[in-house]
Amino acid sequence: MKKIINLTPHAITIVGVDGVTVVKTIPTEGSVRLKTATEPTGESVDGVPLTKTVFGEPEGLPEQSDDTIIIVSQLVKTALPQRSDLVVPAEVVRDPSGNIIGAKSLGI
Repeated sequence: MKKIINLTPHAITIVGVDGVTVVKTIPTEGSVRLKTATEPTGESVDGVPLTKTVFGEPEGLPEQSDDTIIIVSQLVKTALPQRSDLVVPAEVVRDPSGNIIGAKSLGI
């Protein structure tokens, strides 16, 4: 049985197919972020400078382990396609006001 570690900044609530019933809540155990740098482009629009954000290595991500999957942001997962242990909340469910209340699955 694999262990799930949530390295997003908030608890992840998994809901049933009905979109309401809470199946499991996975508390956060920290947070993984990509290092970032802002670079000037040398361009501006109407006097406002344009910049480019460059993403680097992850901070706070443990080594891959066969018995663990790690919930991360889509940005982190996309930056590390070689990591088969990373998953993201998928099939997001929202309340009538548009607030996220859960996810129906974890996407690989």
